[in-house]
Amino acid sequence: MMKKRAFITVPISILLIAVIVTSFFLFNIKPDTSKISQAQKLSEYSKPAVVRIIDYAIVDWQFYDYYTDVGLEVDAILQQLNYQTIVGGSGSGAIISPNGYVVTNAHVVETSQMEDVDIATAGLEQLAAIVADYYQEDYSIAYEYLWNFLEYTTVTKVQKVVLPGGDILDGEVKSYGAPFNEGKDVAVLKIEGKNLPTLPLGDSETIEDQNNIWVIGYPGAADSELLSPDSALESSMNGGQITATSKALEQGGSPVIQIDAAATHGNSGGPVINEKGEIIGLLTFGPEVQGFNFAVPVNTVKEFVNQAGAKNTSSSTNKLFKEGLELYWGGYYKDALEKFEAVQRIYPNHSEIKQYITNAEKKAGDSKILWSDYKLLFYIIDGVLALVIIFLMIFTFVLKPKSTAVAAGPTVSTDNIPDLNRDGKIDMEDVLLALKKQQDEEKEKE
Repeated sequence: MMKKRAFITVPISILLIAVIVTSFFLFNIKPDTSKISQAQKLSEYSKPAVVRIIDYAIVDWQFYDYYTDVGLEVDAILQQLNYQTIVGGSGSGAIISPNGYVVTNAHVVETSQMEDVDIATAGLEQLAAIVADYYQEDYSIAYEYLWNFLEYTTVTKVQKVVLPGGDILDGEVKSYGAPFNEGKDVAVLKIEGKNLPTLPLGDSETIEDQNNIWVIGYPGAADSELLSPDSALESSMNGGQITATSKALEQGGSPVIQIDAAATHGNSGGPVINEKGEIIGLLTFGPEVQGFNFAVPVNTVKEFVNQAGAKNTSSSTNKLFKEGLELYWGGYYKDALEKFEAVQRIYPNHSEIKQYITNAEKKAGDSKILWSDYKLLFYIIDGVLALVIIFLMIFTFVLKPKSTAVAAGPTVSTDNIPDLNRDGKIDMEDVLLALKKQQDEEKEKE
């Protein structure tokens, strides 16, 4: 009987075990992103946290030579400039905290840290160069003339941080080193924001020669009047390698990292990231010849981050966006769409999210099934199946089949039974009579 049970229950149990194993396999399937290059992944993860920084001052001038031919001509030049000069420029930076701390170079925000008189002097030098070029005259002569007949009236400082999504926010310097020819070329700014995309700070002590790196920023060479205004919001990323790890500046001895990634003005302050997407330095200067650009090590940057009271933490925006990208690249478009929409809810001006939402919606019909979404259901079903298997095993190998017992009673051998009813044959009636006789004898013995 046990063998007959096992013949049925064992195959059923094996089938149920196969179902359980299959469920574990299904809900542990991860999106396959192997077809996406490491550089592309780093670009998509990192660019939303890389910003353009504009730091400048407007100098207003009063001109006093209206009575000479030269004065009238110079006044005409000043009128075209609206009696103003702009001192400063732009650079790049990286957001390192969800609440808006940004790291960049000190020289990128140098203008806002200068005294008004120094800014005015820089503005006067600009005007002298313009006038000298107009008259094809010696620069020193033009400068001396303007020094005698020009006076600055106001200096207006402006510092703006342009996010990749288009937001233009006021920046405030929280810690400041010195321009690269004077000291540690690092500054930390603060902008207003929450749930901002961020980049993690790595460890420059772990870098080695020939490590792969990427430089992200807003190089001036990539700006062109032929490009749309929106193009100015997209950063550029160039790959390269570390070519020296232990160089130092002559002034102050500050350490720098030498890299061969292509970069130009405007890239200053932009992050240099490793294969993990961590900042290992900030681009600081170079002669704009490939192989000779330099970066401030991130461990130097951390000194100023600590001075500013900033905390380098990731944001919910980072987590959701990265999860959405991995699902999208793996073909799970419906699930990716849910992640992207969650990003949009907590950070509506994310630079990439609208396009990814549009693309995910278009591809939703071809979406794969993400079995891990049904993990709880699988656990419940697997639990029930496990109980069924246990019951079948107990039923097969533990419970014994019940045997049918026949009550014992007096037995009479049919051998040598006489013809008690004297009908000339031995039949059932004779057997009954014999049993009756046997019972009577037993009673008499009692």
